[in-house]
Amino acid sequence: MNNAITVALAGNPNSGKTTIFNALTGARQHVGNWPGVTVEKKEGTLTHKETTVHVVDLPGTYSLTALSEEEIIARNFIFDGSADVVVCVLDAANLERNLYLAVQLMEMRVKVVLALNMIDVAKARRIDIDDRRLSQLLGLPIVLTNGKKGIGIDDLLDDVIEAASTTENGKQSPVVGYGADVEQEIQKIEERLRNSGASEDRPPLRWLAVKLLEQDSDVTKKYERLLARDGVEKQIEQSREYLGQVYGDSPDIVLADSRYGFISGAMRQTVHSDRPDRVFLSDKIDTVLTNRLLGPVILLAVIYGVYQFTFVGSEPLVGYFESFFGWLGGVMTEAIPAGLLQSLVVSGIIDGVGGVLGFTPLIAFMFFAIAVLEDTGYMARIAFMLDRVLRGFGLHGSSMLALMVSGGIAGGCAVPGVMATRTMREPKERLVTILVTPLMNCGAKLPVYALLIAAFFPGDKAGMMLLLTLISWGFALVAAKAIRSTVLAGPAAPFILELPPYRMPTIKGLLIHAWERTWMYVKKAGTVILAVSIVLWAMMTFPSLPSDKQKVFDEKLRDVTAAFLAKPTVKGTFRSKEDLEAFEKFQGRPNHVSAEGLPKQNAAFFALSQALKTDRQEGADSKVKIEPAIHALAAPYREFAAQKPAIENARRTAELKNSIGGRIGVALEYVFSPMNFDWRTNIALIGGFAAKEVVVATLGTAYSLGEVDPEESGSLSERLRNQPGWNALTGFTLILFVMLYAPCFVTLVVIKREAGGWKWPLFAMIYTTVLAYVVALTVSSIGSFLGLGA
Repeated sequence: MNNAITVALAGNPNSGKTTIFNALTGARQHVGNWPGVTVEKKEGTLTHKETTVHVVDLPGTYSLTALSEEEIIARNFIFDGSADVVVCVLDAANLERNLYLAVQLMEMRVKVVLALNMIDVAKARRIDIDDRRLSQLLGLPIVLTNGKKGIGIDDLLDDVIEAASTTENGKQSPVVGYGADVEQEIQKIEERLRNSGASEDRPPLRWLAVKLLEQDSDVTKKYERLLARDGVEKQIEQSREYLGQVYGDSPDIVLADSRYGFISGAMRQTVHSDRPDRVFLSDKIDTVLTNRLLGPVILLAVIYGVYQFTFVGSEPLVGYFESFFGWLGGVMTEAIPAGLLQSLVVSGIIDGVGGVLGFTPLIAFMFFAIAVLEDTGYMARIAFMLDRVLRGFGLHGSSMLALMVSGGIAGGCAVPGVMATRTMREPKERLVTILVTPLMNCGAKLPVYALLIAAFFPGDKAGMMLLLTLISWGFALVAAKAIRSTVLAGPAAPFILELPPYRMPTIKGLLIHAWERTWMYVKKAGTVILAVSIVLWAMMTFPSLPSDKQKVFDEKLRDVTAAFLAKPTVKGTFRSKEDLEAFEKFQGRPNHVSAEGLPKQNAAFFALSQALKTDRQEGADSKVKIEPAIHALAAPYREFAAQKPAIENARRTAELKNSIGGRIGVALEYVFSPMNFDWRTNIALIGGFAAKEVVVATLGTAYSLGEVDPEESGSLSERLRNQPGWNALTGFTLILFVMLYAPCFVTLVVIKREAGGWKWPLFAMIYTTVLAYVVALTVSSIGSFLGLGA
């Protein structure tokens, strides 16, 4: 046997498959996409008894009938022989339903090991399973597992390695007997396939005959050339017609009934329960949590608690991150000579990307809280409760999964949200769900909200986020109703949802889920946002200000400096422009440096800095004696110190407005000035088309390029709060615009792939941007009329 094997994990949703995967691979896993599609692919590697085991977590599926993309991916991976062994994870508390997938795997004659998972839940429900007898009936090894506690994992790996070493490929005799009539037709199709040159082993001829009899569209398409030979297609049609006459049902229903009959027989021999009509603990909890009156109240309280945990828990770490990037910017400013390189590193990269990365702790806390809701089973209850609401807007509960993944509780992503609609069967409901998912509060919008909430609504951050969540849901539902009533009118499809039992999540599982999503956010900041930040920095830097306009500012600065140096009270301390520059550097020294041992002029500098602190009522050193001449110098220097930054800021503003980005931003003021958005904000909104986090990065770059006073630097939230033209109304209007306007470019590409063309992505971009503009303009106009935000 080789020292490396590939194992596929298959199982129903909510069977604990992901918990088994985490228990097997731990942190040794990575997430990507399956080739050619955007369905998530999880892989991990471990070593057990000198054998390297590569584990592939297949998409959760109830069967291998290949009605959805997830089912096709799972079946094709097994069908192509990519896995040496398939581990089918079964929920012991819902064994009958789970065994249908196991029977289908057995029919494919692949090497299967059954992991009878969550056996503790079954015991709590007084369900007794004779696993040895079940193993005999199925002819497969069965291992009792509890992925959450790591029970049975080593035994499972032992059986997997043993199964991989055997030469026999699954059970050779038919797993399910379909009855004389069906078996007769299967044999006829097998014979036709054999005569046409079909392989006996891959896939097994019997399995292929059954799939063709069921009219499996994926298999039929894959073997369409084979069907055209030796009357295979004609035989299939004759067999289907004959069985339809005999049973009064289509063959696929007859075959499924036979499988369930086989499972039912196995269940009667192996599963016993002394309380068949019992009410489980989960059911008791649901009587409260999904109650028509209490349920929505509890839901709002839970969401508020999530936001409170996120903001309060992450606040110290966010402060440390902001301080770190502020310190790093200062270090780079000192290390790199003034010029384009310094501007690129400090303003383009550190202030741009750092503004986004500074919110990493907040994102991590949010993802952790969402993982708790998912792993406990409460997220499915949210879908159940909101189904009542969604139906009134032309959607139903299956839309709920996509909307929640997209940011129904802030922190999701529209890309997997759009992909999650693949489980929806009705095309119009699927499409309308795709079109409204970008309106949810994805994790990319969260840094923008956090920035503006900290600047203008610091009193109750969690309450503000709850309000924004309700607003985004409101707009999504109204948009869905409008689209469903016009361009995608049609009847609603029924909705059936499985409510998994409540479970206590493991810290390990929660941390893995939170880390995976946070790392994706960090990678995005290090790639897409870094690239866009550099491009936007270049757009806000070039072309440079013409020399004649530069000369105007140089002359103003020279006149102010000359006027200051000419004052009698100044001449004793400052004799030249170089002395002024030396004092500015002196003021930037570490606070612990004292006047003791300094040269005479530095002692004068120190005394002047103390006098300036005394005048500003700051903490001056009371031991330092300040001469009257130094006190007399403080007032004119303070006046000069105010004039010089004003000139430099005017120069930087002129340089920004002259740049490519500035010209675009100024041109858009005709469109956005009614909402009080200035040209810098306009540039940020353009960058947001690439990724919403870029709004923060661009604001950081724009206000960094226009900021020259080191004492006024601080966090971006502080800068915006103190910036002329910014107030609470402007901040709230910008939040609403960012919430609603065009999906990011990556989301548009995914919508194009899922909808089959550019028609619907363009529609989504146009309608969301128009909606954002109308809403923001209305809020800004009403707020200004009422005198709000000042």
